Amino acid sequence: MFSRLFGKPKEETNALSTLDKLNETLEMLEKKEKVLVRKAAAEVEKAKEFSKGRNKRAAIQCLKRKRLYEQQIEQLGNFQLRIHDQMILLEGAKATTETVDALRTGASAMKALQKATNIDDVDKTMDEINEQTENMKQIQEALSTPIGAAADFDEDELEAELEELEGAELEEQLLQPATTAPAAPVQVPAGRQSAHPVPQRRTAEEDELAALQAEMAL
Repeated sequence: MFSRLFGKPKEETNALSTLDKLNETLEMLEKKEKVLVRKAAAEVEKAKEFSKGRNKRAAIQCLKRKRLYEQQIEQLGNFQLRIHDQMILLEGAKATTETVDALRTGASAMKALQKATNIDDVDKTMDEINEQTENMKQIQEALSTPIGAAADFDEDELEAELEELEGAELEEQLLQPATTAPAAPVQVPAGRQSAHPVPQRRTAEEDELAALQAEMAL
């Protein structure tokens, strides 16, 4: 279908050669136009000279030739416009053909990739990946499972032993004597001192000694 609409590669080559030919023709017309412009300008200068010399007939002949040149210049301008129009159309058709060819190539490549990648193969590959992942999990679990004597240890007994150690450490911390700095003496103004001395607080070590003496008295 596309070949019938846009032609074959040979026709594309012909289009390129046609564009080259049109470019050459356009350059030739531009050169001729420049020559005619110079000739028309020269006839104007001649007409001025003849007019200065009172040769009116010769001056009019120069102006007639100038107009003929101007008609040819206008005609060449129309030719150039037609060639430009034709070149634009050919370049647009060439761009359209290249676009269609690129789309056709992309569609063929996509079709080939779809043939190479079957949905059944994709499902099979995903199943294999999931199976390998599950096997790796089982291997890791097997490696992390304790073996030998470590496998016979009771987790509950180990936790109970840990709690017993923590309780013993806490009890040892409570039995340690408190190291407190002696309180600074309070200065009492003379004449206002209490008649009864204020009893001093016993330290923890004195408390333990008193408790030990009480147990020995029993």
